[in-house]
Amino acid sequence: MDIDKLLELDAKHVWHPYGPMPGTVEPLVVESASGVRLTLADGGELIDGMSSWWAAIHGYRHPVLDAALADQASRMSHVMFGGLTHQPAIALASTLVDLTPDGLEHVFLCDSGSVSVEVAIKMCLQYWRSLGRGGKRKLLTWRGGYHGDTFHPMSVCDPDGGMHALWRGVLPEQVFVPPPPSGFDSPLDESYVAALTDAIEQHADELAAVIVEPVVQGAGGMRFHNPGYLNALREATEANDVLLIFDEIATGFGRTGELFAAEHAGLTPDVLCVGKALTGGYMTMAATLCVPRVAEGISRGELPVLAHGPTFMGNPLASAVANASIGLLVESDWRSDLARLATELRRGLAPAADLSALVDVRVLGGIGVVQLDHAVDMAEATRVAVEHGVWLRPFRDMIYAMPPYIATEADLAAITRAMVAVAASA
Repeated sequence: MDIDKLLELDAKHVWHPYGPMPGTVEPLVVESASGVRLTLADGGELIDGMSSWWAAIHGYRHPVLDAALADQASRMSHVMFGGLTHQPAIALASTLVDLTPDGLEHVFLCDSGSVSVEVAIKMCLQYWRSLGRGGKRKLLTWRGGYHGDTFHPMSVCDPDGGMHALWRGVLPEQVFVPPPPSGFDSPLDESYVAALTDAIEQHADELAAVIVEPVVQGAGGMRFHNPGYLNALREATEANDVLLIFDEIATGFGRTGELFAAEHAGLTPDVLCVGKALTGGYMTMAATLCVPRVAEGISRGELPVLAHGPTFMGNPLASAVANASIGLLVESDWRSDLARLATELRRGLAPAADLSALVDVRVLGGIGVVQLDHAVDMAEATRVAVEHGVWLRPFRDMIYAMPPYIATEADLAAITRAMVAVAASA
């Protein structure tokens, strides 16, 4: 089928994420991908600066991941997880327990990142209900966050600046505090810590949990904060009998320079969500981990089971490729890779400092951000990036990149040149 026919059918039938129907921007047709490059149907080639929404950390068509997928498909593509189990899922759960912060012992395998947050919230709500404290059913979070597009996760996304303000009055009303002060290396603001602690104390009787993205607020604004605010949350939640959820869907598996962002603060949340890079971008899969206290509390309740069971939970194909992806990561010199990404992103984005519309340039691990003083026209930004041979997906006032960890210095130079060009033209 030729490209024009494909695009005609796409426009007629395919509803793309965060877009109208019919679409107003013609998408690019990708024919194949290998390494860090996307090959377009018209023969063009783009360096992927987004890792397919932050998931394809090893790039595309990695022989180890391809082999894991093919081998598992030759054995069993899927089997229901209710009453049955299998080696790939057991191995994955065991590996996640070993890799994540100490104390997280139980793993619920999910379909996607949003579902893992749904499960995390459900765990916390059901925990308190099981203990006879059903009034503890609200969540506290800081503004500027993003936790997914299903309903309970939408309720803890930023209520004003996020995409979900449309649903005000329909979603549960949660407790919001100001976002943590910006700057990974900025000194801890003790007045903010005091206000954060006070908010948790004031609402303790109604709070089931606090949920935050540790260290990096992703789709809500690509903001970095001092890990010390996580320690303040841990102290305040423990002191006030409130559970703590970390959403590491975007930050897990090395993206911030630590295997998990919680490690910057040296602490363990009660519940942890992971996804995206879990399968190296090959399959949709996520996981929700919890400490024994949460599982034991639910097991003592009137309904002594977690009331959740996705059809494709523990999918063997996704589990097998996740095991292979994690193996690739931990057996590699991933710290050096992330340090190299950070160095090249800083070097390549340095010219952005001269832009008159610049608000900030920031880099942490494998994340590079150029923030402007106005919103970016996505269609125009895409055009400029593609002219420079790079695929980027700016949003709001930010041009950012999260490249695959295998990106070379030349790849990163091309990505940052495109980012600066987009910023200069915006």
